[in-house]
Amino acid sequence: MAETATTLHALIQAGADEATALSSPGGVPLTHGALRALATRTVADFNAHGIGRGDRVAIVLDNGPEMAAAFIAVAAGTTSAPLNPAYKADEFKFYLTDLGAKVLVVAEGSTSPAVAVAEALGIPVVRLTPTPDRGAGSFTLAFPMADAAPAAGGPAEPSDIALVLHTSGTTSRPKIVPLTQTNVCASAGNIRTALAFTAEDRGLNIMPLFHIHGLIAGILAPLSAGGQVACTPGFNALKFFGWMGEVRPTWYTAVPTMHQAILGRAARNAEVIKANPLRFIRSSSSSMPPQVMKEIEEAFGAPLIEAYGMTEAAHQMASNPLPPRPHYPGVVGLAAGPEIAIVDFDGEPLPVGETGEIVIRGANVMAGYENNEAANATAFTPQGWFRTGDQGTLSPEGYLTITGRLKEIINRGGEKISPREVDEILMDHPAVSQCVTFAVPHDKLGEDVSAAVVLREGESLTEKDLRSFAAERLAPFKVPAKILFLDEIPKGATGKLQRIGLAEKLGLA
Repeated sequence: MAETATTLHALIQAGADEATALSSPGGVPLTHGALRALATRTVADFNAHGIGRGDRVAIVLDNGPEMAAAFIAVAAGTTSAPLNPAYKADEFKFYLTDLGAKVLVVAEGSTSPAVAVAEALGIPVVRLTPTPDRGAGSFTLAFPMADAAPAAGGPAEPSDIALVLHTSGTTSRPKIVPLTQTNVCASAGNIRTALAFTAEDRGLNIMPLFHIHGLIAGILAPLSAGGQVACTPGFNALKFFGWMGEVRPTWYTAVPTMHQAILGRAARNAEVIKANPLRFIRSSSSSMPPQVMKEIEEAFGAPLIEAYGMTEAAHQMASNPLPPRPHYPGVVGLAAGPEIAIVDFDGEPLPVGETGEIVIRGANVMAGYENNEAANATAFTPQGWFRTGDQGTLSPEGYLTITGRLKEIINRGGEKISPREVDEILMDHPAVSQCVTFAVPHDKLGEDVSAAVVLREGESLTEKDLRSFAAERLAPFKVPAKILFLDEIPKGATGKLQRIGLAEKLGLA
């Protein structure tokens, strides 16, 4: 049934009634049967209060099983719009207005600034009360609105919008990405296929659930195979191995900064790792340094499967294959769902091995940004390919390597430098733990190369020594003019290291 699901309602039919769907450390599990009943009841509740298919339901809940269950239940019959609970009032005002939210769902007793903002905007606030004794993620809803009939009720249709998210908007106003039921289900199915999920799989979700990576790879893909997911309150490196011992996961997915924090505690948790062998570990949402990949595979004795995703593709575009097929460090794998091609500036396909822009098309790719003709005119080629904004190459075997974000490429007096190339060289120094290379403004060259570096615990290194190390391995124009040593590199809301805007954040612009 799950093979061809084109709606969330169909997607969650895969698991056996009595098998666990959602759990949380220390909690009572929620079965697949109970999750289906919860989704049906939630859609009926919304319909009874005039909210139906296509209506936008903003969700501001902390990470955990209620957030996972609420996303699924809401998206099964309306349009789910999860927002980062850490936003400030001004941000909530922008997002709730921009989305055209019909209602806001928050936890009973929530002190989020979203509540006051919604009330000021005249958006009804629906209160969610967790009922953990009935299973992880189960809840009841209290509505402030009178009974009313929705414009369109019942379970969502394949072409209905299941999920709306905003792009990160590092350089411009965030754009609305509307993902249909078909987009979301296609991507979940692609991930399920790439990772060979079965009902025996148990995931440990540490990804934020206002983010496409956590929602689709962390939650929907394993559930679509009848597997189970343990939902944590969010990433915590200090608690990770305790959770691992309790949940006994077969896999987990995360962004590279999370993997590095886990790796930092792996040596003192060797017994837990040995007692709970993982089938694989997945990494996505930003590039995994090859050096870190090697250390993680050695620490866990499991393959690290790097995948390539973005919001506009409902997450996954490419993935490294599972063993026995090879996976390579620094490579994001084979097309895993959509078609992938490399094109030149005019959108014309380039031969294998040549560097150009990565473009995609397939059932998981959005039809276009909402109310943004200007963005759509540049986002799609005349042949219907979506331009990812990433630069890369395809090998003769079909493996994709990303060489950088086009807008992150540093233009130093006409010389083009890929920050990722510099990152990889600096990461080869044994004292370096993390590194982000970025552009800084320069009065004569336009831009120059700079890098922010975090050293490994107990290591010391001078800027001069690290620049000399880089100079032996890089052309002179690629060697960072300035290297800053930091205790921590500023990260985005989802744990990604962000190059764009780093010069301003660090006071270099």
